[in-house]
Amino acid sequence: MMDIIKAIVLGIVQGLTEFLPVSSSGHLIFFKKLFGLEAESFGLTFDIALHIATLVAVIVVLWGEIVPLLKKPFQKYVYLLVVATVPAGIVGILFDDVIEEISQSGGFLGIAFLITAVVLWLSEKIGKKVKDKENMTYKDALVIGGAQAIAVMPGISRSGSTLSAGLITGLKKEPAVNFAFLMSIPIIGASAVLGVKNILEAPAAFDWTIVVAGMIAAGISGYFAVKFMVDFFKKHSTKIFSIYVAVLGLFVLVDQLFFQMFFDTFLVFKM
Repeated sequence: MMDIIKAIVLGIVQGLTEFLPVSSSGHLIFFKKLFGLEAESFGLTFDIALHIATLVAVIVVLWGEIVPLLKKPFQKYVYLLVVATVPAGIVGILFDDVIEEISQSGGFLGIAFLITAVVLWLSEKIGKKVKDKENMTYKDALVIGGAQAIAVMPGISRSGSTLSAGLITGLKKEPAVNFAFLMSIPIIGASAVLGVKNILEAPAAFDWTIVVAGMIAAGISGYFAVKFMVDFFKKHSTKIFSIYVAVLGLFVLVDQLFFQMFFDTFLVFKM
């Protein structure tokens, strides 16, 4: 029963933080360390299941915007989404093993959270917010895609990085958040497919009860997180998230360097 409760908590964490600009991968690592969870029950298979659930959530919320793109796939906006997806796809394929190793240790987590905090803060300061989606260029898409590629590092928020990059390229808030969430769909889907491939190559036993509980929690919380961010970001600053992630990053960093209660690795060094 306790494992099911932990699965639900992790599912809620994944669903909320996948679309809030605070890093879902970073939060999953943080809470797994906090709970002292074993990889056998809460490892790769569990993480992939949660990603699939959040993928369904974002598709449901953005279905009204996805349908026109499916009906008319040969248009500039679709090409922009493709261009924005390529950098993260390349990085994910080339450095999948390295990213997985970094994820397991959590050694970069404190610094990565602080990077997210700085990026969120700066984007609100320097973003001009003058472009509509019709004015987006392929250079803009590449910059936003580059930000998503960097955000494969656990602790650097994917949604936060792409939203911030959109603002820095001059996009208004609404097209920035819509583009960021739409471009998340192929990346989340691709990471899930890649993860399933890894599982098939090295199958491991897992508890379906735990997986399903986590998926339901992630799907429901992810649905509300997307709806919340779409409305919130149009009217409000992301600075509150910047402060939150900065505090979290400092907490992890202090533990890494001085206490090692939850994190026994800093960067690549065992403390």
